Amino acid sequence: MVTVDRSLDGVSLRSAEQGSPEFEAELTRLARRGETDFERVEPAVREILARVKSEGDSALRSFVERFEKRSITRPLIEDYGGQQALAALAEPMAAALREAADRIARYHSRQAEQLASFEYTENGVTLGSRVTPLDRVGVYAPGGKASYPSSVLMSVIPARVAGVRCVVLATPNPGPEVRAAAALAGVDALLDAGGAQAIAALAYGTESVPRVDKIVGPGNLYVCSAKRLVFGEVAIDSIAGPSEILVVADESADPRLVAADLLSQAEHDEAAYPLLVCTSAELVKSVEEELSEQLRSLPLREVARTSVRENGFAFVVEGRDGFELVANRLAAEHVALHTSEPRELSKRIRHAGAIFLGSATPEAAGDYLAGPSHVLPTGGAARFGAPLGVYDFVSRTSLIGYGAAALAAQAPAIVTLARAEGLEAHARAVEARTDPAAQSPARRP
Repeated sequence: MVTVDRSLDGVSLRSAEQGSPEFEAELTRLARRGETDFERVEPAVREILARVKSEGDSALRSFVERFEKRSITRPLIEDYGGQQALAALAEPMAAALREAADRIARYHSRQAEQLASFEYTENGVTLGSRVTPLDRVGVYAPGGKASYPSSVLMSVIPARVAGVRCVVLATPNPGPEVRAAAALAGVDALLDAGGAQAIAALAYGTESVPRVDKIVGPGNLYVCSAKRLVFGEVAIDSIAGPSEILVVADESADPRLVAADLLSQAEHDEAAYPLLVCTSAELVKSVEEELSEQLRSLPLREVARTSVRENGFAFVVEGRDGFELVANRLAAEHVALHTSEPRELSKRIRHAGAIFLGSATPEAAGDYLAGPSHVLPTGGAARFGAPLGVYDFVSRTSLIGYGAAALAAQAPAIVTLARAEGLEAHARAVEARTDPAAQSPARRP
């Protein structure tokens, strides 16, 4: 039986109408929501990184004991009991994980088809691009307020489809669902640690933890700060911020479903952003009523309520041009289109992590089962970022080969450009091949 808490106050969404000074001010403020105060945690993170880099496993174990309040004997576990955990799960859970893994693999296999190497010859010049899977990848899965087996599937499977040879999963004290998901996804070894200390171990390597080529996956402020600081030592996917959703709603929208989608992100974190752009103040009011009603029976209602109160906002616009304006300025992680002709509107939205087409498509479907990775750019990073995918787990190498006649034909232009930039050795390297009779400057009279 669901216990209903009738003591909760009503929920109000701050709002502004298009054309008002408040509208532009709030749109500008929220467009910059990705700015993060790393300075507050950076000194502590730098200390963690430096100690793990120099002291290895002993520092890693020390930080796990200090921050995670537990002891570990072996940081890296190759036999992490994934298959046993999968077999012990209740069948509905095991079946759901299997179905999700299968759908994620099928989707990313389509991506892999677009990443083929190529090579061609043109006038004696052979050119190409070779795509090579990364050797070793570290995947971080949060383990603080909740357990996220879905994040394991969404991060590891694209790497496996890409052909990555070794995947190390870093997650603190993983439960059976996470270990089962790791087995289904193809994790080779599990690093039983979280926080900045796990990022340090993956980036620098320790006695037991192999150094990886790239680290992917979301985490808290300390994890994000650590990823930011180790970039260059290794590659990273992005700096993830709080979860967010922009619901786009016209007069056809059902306030009940709009509120449900807003709360699906608000319950993640008090810092999450549940945002709405719609065509009337009346719809905002109806959504507020639904939010209040649905919050009463939500287990994480205090988290969601804080998110709505602190970060929720409703933009009231005049029509689809307003939808386009707000969506592209905010460049949200999730954009849910509760409108007529959602596919047509989606073509006008250039910047979004994932677009959910129509009110029948809940954002939760993308989080768990649809297929595309739910690891998405946040904080406006959809302006330049992309969902985690197969393309994140490969490197590309250019191939260039000249025949003698082809180089002779292009030599005048190459030499001209080299000397214009003051790089004489570049020019001479070409002339040495195209004019064998040319004397070395040292031998010239």
